[in-house]
Amino acid sequence: MELFVGTDIVEVERIKKAFDANSKFLERLFTQKEIEYFNSKRMKLPHIAGFFSAKESISKVLGTGISGFSWKDIEICHDEKGAPAVILKGKAKNIADKKGIRDIKLSISHTKTYAISCAIAIGGEKNDSADLKTDERS
Repeated sequence: MELFVGTDIVEVERIKKAFDANSKFLERLFTQKEIEYFNSKRMKLPHIAGFFSAKESISKVLGTGISGFSWKDIEICHDEKGAPAVILKGKAKNIADKKGIRDIKLSISHTKTYAISCAIAIGGEKNDSADLKTDERS
């Protein structure tokens, strides 16, 4: 088994500037369900920044950064208790499958000025005996 960890922090102001400068910012990076979630919030920008950070963290878990797949291949949602959850699609799912990753745990936190996230996954079968040092002198 192998542990994969990714973290990210982003300034909410950076997301605001990107949002203000590009009318397609949300549509390019987020799924319709994610956009609906943002629209349900009074203060959208910290939530947008949190999801942006989460996608960055997940891309680090996958070991690729946001490369080789679309931002929309990672969807952030919430479970029945309100905890953030991850849905991988398309090429991002293919990358996770190749690494043996079946589930990614995610934590997101934000203030008015920063958003931070941490993603953790377990995957890949590893032969533990290969890690053992042997004494070949016997």
